[in-house]
Amino acid sequence: MSAHGTLELILRDILRVITPLREDWTTRFQIIEELRAVVQSVESLRGATVEPYGSFVSNLFTRWGDLDISIELPNGSYISSAGRKHKQTLLGDVLKALRRRGGWRKLQLVANARVPILKFESSYLNISCDVSINNLSGQMKSKLLFWINEIDGRFHDMVLLVKEWAKAHGINDPRSGSLNSYCLSLLIIFHFQTCVPALLPPIKEIYPGNLVDDLTGVRVVAETHIEETCAENITKLRSDRSRTRNRSSLSELFISFLAKFSDISSRAPEEGICPYNGRWEHIDSNMRWLPKTCALFVEDPFEQPANTARTVSIRQLTNISQAFQTTHQMLTSGNQNQSSAIATLVRPQVSQLFPRMPINPNSFTSGNGRARPQMHRAVHSPSQVQHRIHNTRVDRRPNNGTMHRAVNASPSQGQQSWRPRYDG
Repeated sequence: MSAHGTLELILRDILRVITPLREDWTTRFQIIEELRAVVQSVESLRGATVEPYGSFVSNLFTRWGDLDISIELPNGSYISSAGRKHKQTLLGDVLKALRRRGGWRKLQLVANARVPILKFESSYLNISCDVSINNLSGQMKSKLLFWINEIDGRFHDMVLLVKEWAKAHGINDPRSGSLNSYCLSLLIIFHFQTCVPALLPPIKEIYPGNLVDDLTGVRVVAETHIEETCAENITKLRSDRSRTRNRSSLSELFISFLAKFSDISSRAPEEGICPYNGRWEHIDSNMRWLPKTCALFVEDPFEQPANTARTVSIRQLTNISQAFQTTHQMLTSGNQNQSSAIATLVRPQVSQLFPRMPINPNSFTSGNGRARPQMHRAVHSPSQVQHRIHNTRVDRRPNNGTMHRAVNASPSQGQQSWRPRYDG
């Protein structure tokens, strides 16, 4: 078997381990409902709603992924806003309510962050949560990433694999000066944009504007405009028969991803990554990015000119580039086997979940007859995700038609009580 063929099987095996199971989804829905109960008990948050965003909504989380929550303040039909001090006060109220109720640990209010955040863990479910106030932009960015997966499903698999690989190499922790998960997702989008042929278009061909600037006024009007614009452009893109399809395997895309960013530390002083235009751009010629104050620039295509890599330090940039280089060399040396590849691609605690046997995609038993640990079927198709993520105000999304919410499913009803209706 070729080196790419072996790596393909290894990557598929990793995906089987790290892709969320049904109980992982159920756990997060339970936490959301418990937090709703807490917020409803806080007098200063009367009428507020609790809405998930981040990798959970975009369906780009692994089994151990964090849960991002936005508490949306009531403001009639208009998009609400709140100052930093007010957000800090409200998160402090939530912190007190969580302490009174119990069942939460590692509570920490990060008041001076760019976006004030309340961090904590569920005591018995062991899921880390980040809670912010009025993070509608985060919700909309999450939906955009979800819709991008409809253009090419390999995006989902690459994000899960790259996030686990980055954690294994200690470069997926913005608190230590490395990359956050959102930035990693943008690097993958950029990689898909710059493959030949491209798997994804520049973001401007999906949404030709600055999304965050357009989130003003009546909420349903602003959201509908964004969603319908994306729906029209994605439908047009998917129906374009003149577009040459890139048929690269997951292993080929992973190897080329590593190769593309192996020299990122040497390019970063002069060039920035622009997923909006789908190309490297010289920093000195991009007035949006000046003055240059960061070690690495990866522009947020939905909130230009925000830099999603602003936390990356010079020291960590060297480590990031080295992680790309060493992994690429190891995987292309021709000497890798299952054990060495897994040790390079996942964390030690994750590698313990792998069965100790040769990879065989057509068999679920090892040579001694012992069964491979049973994996429930993961939920990660676009339609399945929308069935499960209720109460996130996703009334429309890009597809072959327009999808409307028929009913608002409650936790006890589950996904079976929610049905899409198409008008296209």
